[in-house]
Amino acid sequence: MPHAPTTSPTLAPTAPGGLPLIGHGLRLVRDPLPFITSLRAYGSVVRIRIGPTPAYVITDPALTRQVLVTDAAHFPKGGRYYDALRVFLGDGVATVTDGDTHLRNRRLMQPMFSKAHIAERGNAMIDQVRTTVGAWPAAEPRDMFAGMNEITLATFLVAVFGADLPEGLEGEFTALMPEIMKGTIRQVILPPWITRLPLPGNRAHADRVARLRTLIDRAIDHHADVTAPGSAEACPHASQAVSRQQAGLFETLLGAEEHLGRRQLQDEAITLLAGAIETTGTTLAWALYEIARNPAVERRLREELASVCADRPLRYDDLDRLPYARRVLQEAIRKYGPSWMVTRTAARDVVLGGHLVPEGADVVWSPYLHQHDSSYFPDPDTFDPDRWEADRAATARGTFLAFGDGRRKCIGENFAWVELHIILATVLQVWPRLKPTSRPPRPQAVITVKPDALTMEFHRDSAPR
Repeated sequence: MPHAPTTSPTLAPTAPGGLPLIGHGLRLVRDPLPFITSLRAYGSVVRIRIGPTPAYVITDPALTRQVLVTDAAHFPKGGRYYDALRVFLGDGVATVTDGDTHLRNRRLMQPMFSKAHIAERGNAMIDQVRTTVGAWPAAEPRDMFAGMNEITLATFLVAVFGADLPEGLEGEFTALMPEIMKGTIRQVILPPWITRLPLPGNRAHADRVARLRTLIDRAIDHHADVTAPGSAEACPHASQAVSRQQAGLFETLLGAEEHLGRRQLQDEAITLLAGAIETTGTTLAWALYEIARNPAVERRLREELASVCADRPLRYDDLDRLPYARRVLQEAIRKYGPSWMVTRTAARDVVLGGHLVPEGADVVWSPYLHQHDSSYFPDPDTFDPDRWEADRAATARGTFLAFGDGRRKCIGENFAWVELHIILATVLQVWPRLKPTSRPPRPQAVITVKPDALTMEFHRDSAPR
């Protein structure tokens, strides 16, 4: 049961700056990150309006844990954020409402993300990353957000669907996903009546989502054909190693299609795709930016890699021996999100922090807000990987919520860490020198917190001493 109040609950304070009809929507469009972090000054639970609809923003990480863990039954997944995500994710494991359906689908998908299954794909992922990164032209400015999304997509496709996907699929996925993400956040922050109008932007969003489902269907059908016994692609004389190379993590779900149905299989594939590309690519773009502008961090990373790998390429079993790389990645996730606004729905009247949250209300929590709380992360705007050393990290326990918490914690967290580790280590191995070539990027809140503009050059020669 929700915690019983010792005194009568009070109304949550309302954030200043709301406007008629649109509420705080203009602030959420123009300066979402400063706005969401400013709410901490008004209390542990703060009322805002998105259009005419009130929402309750939690600024205290202990109360967020109450919503996600202790009283999770009273705060099912829902609200504007998930309503918008369902437009293109459908009822994937990340968006389906709580209950038997979620529990069943999560159990069916869980084997995909066991450490053993991921390990089977680890070296194939490394080969894919090394081939892609090694083909970059030297000393040529690269858009890091687009580039990291491309490489995370290629790695994801090899890991999940296996080798030899139809030509052109990867490029279409890469082109579609950023635009779909922009359309999704637009649906979150604009009044519902606007998103339902037959406007060009709304129609374009619907068309992109429909195209994404067509592409996913092609990937699923191709994967099923490649791995089917006796298929033309799966030569009966091929070695077991080749068969394993062609197969992917998604093979474990294909056998469950009769339980899930094709539409649900699409939903789960799209959910995995969105999580793998947007959050991982964004994290890597920020991590490389911070590495390039912090020589001491870059030096320690390269020394750690050299001590583990010497002159040979990275192998999957090296990853656990790169703890500093893990801390660098965790600090990039902390400083830049990846998510800046997530919602739940109150299933009944609930008291949070002494304030009444009425049944049906949207409850908003923000990993970005919590991970910039100076009470837990001193100098939160400073990039400091050593804050994740065991003795210092203890003070921040329970406030690092980038992957969520409780029974709805991200199912792909293990995969995400492996992919992040592989790509970061391989980029550093292949390219001895990184050089930013654009002004310092500004964080821009879409679904993730992405850099507004970030280009870098990669050089074969080492940095001058």
